[in-house]
Amino acid sequence: MMGNLSLDQLRVLVTIADTGSFSAAGRKLSRAQSAISQAVATLEGLQGVVLFDRSGHRPQLTEVGRVLVEQARLVLASAARFEAVAASTRAGLEPELALAIDPFVPTAPLIDSLRALGDTFPALPVSFSTEGLGGSLRRLRNGSAALAICLLLPTVPDDIAAYPLLRIGLQAVVAPTHPLAALGRPATRGDLEPHVQLVLSEPVDSGGANYGLLSARLWRFVDLGRRLDFLLAGLGWCRMPEHLVAGPIAAGQLIPLQIDEDSTPGGTLTIYAAHRRDRVLGAAGRWLLDELRRRLSSAEPSAPAPTKRMK
Repeated sequence: MMGNLSLDQLRVLVTIADTGSFSAAGRKLSRAQSAISQAVATLEGLQGVVLFDRSGHRPQLTEVGRVLVEQARLVLASAARFEAVAASTRAGLEPELALAIDPFVPTAPLIDSLRALGDTFPALPVSFSTEGLGGSLRRLRNGSAALAICLLLPTVPDDIAAYPLLRIGLQAVVAPTHPLAALGRPATRGDLEPHVQLVLSEPVDSGGANYGLLSARLWRFVDLGRRLDFLLAGLGWCRMPEHLVAGPIAAGQLIPLQIDEDSTPGGTLTIYAAHRRDRVLGAAGRWLLDELRRRLSSAEPSAPAPTKRMK
């Protein structure tokens, strides 16, 4: 019941609209036609509106009746979700799974994993947000996310349980119109220093730790896509995940840039699945973690280097 309004009254109203008559609704709901008529009359009386025009051979929905039928559908669907979440929780499933994702995570396997999660746990409410660098860790710590797919730089924090999913290669690149593209040799630090380096930065604390900075002029971004736009426009150079620049390199929109005595270890970053050590993942979170590991890891990833890494 919602005050004097009941879900049963709304169900009757929707069933009449779907079946086309009071008698057909009675048959579908296994009730006498008089009971259906009484439910509608009670609903009309409670709301102070006329839902059906009864002047013809068959009652027809009034204008307000048509609007309220759609509202009734929404209420019934919400109630069904309410019951499904409660039932799933009784069966041991977490009531909600909140995810935070770093922009470096490859999109296709993530989408496939989330689609499979929805198929496996259709009643589970899932919230999802893509965070700037450091944002996923922040959301784990403040409790607004249960599972993060993210970078952890420079090392895995003590309060976080982390599972390496994959390594992504980094490639330094510039646009063909950029002066560095015409060097014809590996770039030295002296070559790079005068040019803008496009840096993916911590959105809350831009003065925090930095990794792989070689230029004196830094333009900071929290959005990987916006940084790529500036890169393609020739406004700077940076290291990008190989899977994001393979297409533009093949199309001639970007040029690989070799860096002399590059100190970035291995030119790779490690993507982790992570959660707080004091918050154990529920059944759906564990399932998604296993699914992501299966899709993202063709082989067991090695341990990440604990020193400097490129943003």
